[in-house]
Amino acid sequence: MFRAVFRLSATGARSLARSRPCYSAPLASRCYSHGKVETDEEFDARWVTYFSKPDIDAWELRKGMNTLIGYDLVPEAKILDSALRACRRLNDLASAIRILEAVKDKAGPHKDIYPYLIQELKPTLLSRLFDV
Repeated sequence: MFRAVFRLSATGARSLARSRPCYSAPLASRCYSHGKVETDEEFDARWVTYFSKPDIDAWELRKGMNTLIGYDLVPEAKILDSALRACRRLNDLASAIRILEAVKDKAGPHKDIYPYLIQELKPTLLSRLFDV
């Protein structure tokens, strides 16, 4: 009987003494110092020219807006102006509404950003592009 108790306690002690391997996540770090840093004006100009293309189609418009909304920023009014004008050229009211909804969502808890953008876009919205 003593031998059975000793055997059970030895296996129990062995299972307690085993430590599980500790896995740490690899730390990924990349330095992109060799690339050119784009200024805010260049960024805005790039997107304005993208949306101002006369041959833009609905797929390019959606892809551009999806990429733009994916950035950690709220687009400037001049970018949104050219995107809304592209929606008008395509006669796509649904995309224009989605753009405004996405910008409102991107503004998040900052309650003064979206009214400012609407104020800046009001001439575009009222110039027979869309009925407000």
